[in-house]
Amino acid sequence: MTRKVFEKKSVMNGTVQQMWDFHAQPNAFAKLTPPPIFIQMRENKLKSLTEGTVDFTMWIGPIPLHWMAQHEPGPTPTSFMDRQIVGPMAYWEHQHLFRAVPEGVELTDHLTIEHKPGLTGIFTRLMFDGLPLQIFFFYRHLRTRLALNRLQKA
Repeated sequence: MTRKVFEKKSVMNGTVQQMWDFHAQPNAFAKLTPPPIFIQMRENKLKSLTEGTVDFTMWIGPIPLHWMAQHEPGPTPTSFMDRQIVGPMAYWEHQHLFRAVPEGVELTDHLTIEHKPGLTGIFTRLMFDGLPLQIFFFYRHLRTRLALNRLQKA
């Protein structure tokens, strides 16, 4: 099987610290999940964005997907990543990279994914690849931008 890379970058008003703080909020995951997807947290053992696990069910309409992710440090001091340790994908690594730029803060979501064979792989290709993945991260960046804009006005 082949691993694929997906990346979404956006520059937003704000600082790296504000971006980090937004992602560290207990409800950030729910805020960043577009409808009709619903996250049901089973167990949150995060000590920080860079340490611990989250165990959840991702409901895509009536379809439940059990997912467990390990959080760890990312490749830069202002990043973190989550890796699927249980879930529908053969491989999922999501790097969240934050970088100060003259216009504010750059958010990069960098994913490396691989699909399982069979029916599960067909389903994940329909939900977590191509256009659906682009829509998913467009939504996440929009919600992040709105949250940071609210901080700038406060």
